[in-house]
Amino acid sequence: MTRNDLAPPTESTAETTLILRLTEIKEAVERLAAAPTSAELELMAFTPAKAAELLGKTENWVIEACQQGRIPFTYVGKSPRLTAAHIRWVQANGERLPNRYAKPIAA
Repeated sequence: MTRNDLAPPTESTAETTLILRLTEIKEAVERLAAAPTSAELELMAFTPAKAAELLGKTENWVIEACQQGRIPFTYVGKSPRLTAAHIRWVQANGERLPNRYAKPIAA
């Protein structure tokens, strides 16, 4: 640490910091504006890779599940695609409720 590090920030340093912060805010606002709306997401057809990312599975799992008919999907041309409704179906049908004879969790 030098003596210059202990000196109070100069106006140019404060201005530079402010400009950098404003640039970060501007970029964040632009990313939010570019993000798809919920209506656009409903109309999108996701690739197996993107669907796997959303489901927390591997792309191979999604492709195999489509090929075996375990999950719903649609074809766009020759390529399998999953809509938002298909992804919600996979999430909803993966839910398992506890067995009524299961041992209760101790508090």
